[in-house]
Amino acid sequence: MSKIIKKNGKLSVPDIVTIPFIEGDGVGTEITPVCQSVVNKAVTMAYNGTRQIEWMEVLAGGKAYKETGEWLPQSTIDAFQNYLVGIKGPLMTPVGGGIRSLNVALRQTLDLYVCLRPVRYFNGVVSPVKHPEYVDMVIFRENTEDIYAGIEWEAGSDEASRFYKFLHDEMGVEKVRFPETSGFGVKPVSKEGSERLIRSAIEYALSHNLPSVTLVHKGNIMKFTEGGFKKWGYELAEREYPEELKSGKLVIKDCICDAFLQNALLKPKEYSVIATMNLNGDYVSDMLAAQVGGIGIAPGANINYNSGHAIFEATHGIAPDIAGENIVNPCSIILSAVMMLDYIGWGEAASLITSAMEKLFSEGYATSDLARFMDNGKPLGTNEFAEKLANTL
Repeated sequence: MSKIIKKNGKLSVPDIVTIPFIEGDGVGTEITPVCQSVVNKAVTMAYNGTRQIEWMEVLAGGKAYKETGEWLPQSTIDAFQNYLVGIKGPLMTPVGGGIRSLNVALRQTLDLYVCLRPVRYFNGVVSPVKHPEYVDMVIFRENTEDIYAGIEWEAGSDEASRFYKFLHDEMGVEKVRFPETSGFGVKPVSKEGSERLIRSAIEYALSHNLPSVTLVHKGNIMKFTEGGFKKWGYELAEREYPEELKSGKLVIKDCICDAFLQNALLKPKEYSVIATMNLNGDYVSDMLAAQVGGIGIAPGANINYNSGHAIFEATHGIAPDIAGENIVNPCSIILSAVMMLDYIGWGEAASLITSAMEKLFSEGYATSDLARFMDNGKPLGTNEFAEKLANTL
């Protein structure tokens, strides 16, 4: 099996490359196989059979628990560690103690500090806004700090009482209005974590000739976490990219998160690359996805640009209510695979898929979640849509 390696700061990708994948729970069993079939055909067509992906299944979620008694086996983490780049379907969240979220556990364990969410409009998709074509943004959401590293104490617990006592007696905090019934949470936001996220956003903007990087934050209220993020971002840009700033090749600006959510509706053309913390990024990425057709066609990736590790993923949940009915939209994971192809330098195959998908949408072909809103909508099942997409490449 052929591994991707990082050499002299760049990915070295063999022509026959092994990609670990997690099938996923619920609708994952439907969308992952059709995604692989589309990708396989695109790669074959783009490179005349000289390149190939060898898919290597690894286990996580319900399937892993059923087969191994573990939700996230060490062998799965090792595979993503060793092979650098992988892809996954949606995973269920274990009920009870232990891992709070398998997705978060993977991101934290592999230090995938960027959650990358590109948002663009496909012609033919019906949107709730007048000009969805104005939305063309890439969100860099910090993936290891903020609420993903949040520490909580439940209201009424001994720990909450001790924490409040420390705040009150040692730190002089007087503004907790109802301490006896308050739960408490702490979110860490570091200079190092903020800088590496913002640096990645800046490098992306420069390499793709994009006009600006916007720091989205709530620093007017949380001055030392959210405000620190903003401050460190400007300082980083001035320290490491002075020539780019001076020439105008790089523009850094910032926006308070609630204002950004409004502005993204009213004047989306003003934004291209967004750098933000974890919770803000959750709101922003899903809101923007809704403007261009919904999370069913929203791709995503979790990346460590320093080590090269990346896991691409469907951004939606396991949808157990429609699992097995051949109606789920596979476009989120297919477009995530497009991101993966771009990431490993196989952009020709990636372009084949996006062009074919836009052609189908413009002709009204889509799964029912999208087709039902199109004037000329022609609803297809999951398998039928993927087959038509592959035949349109």
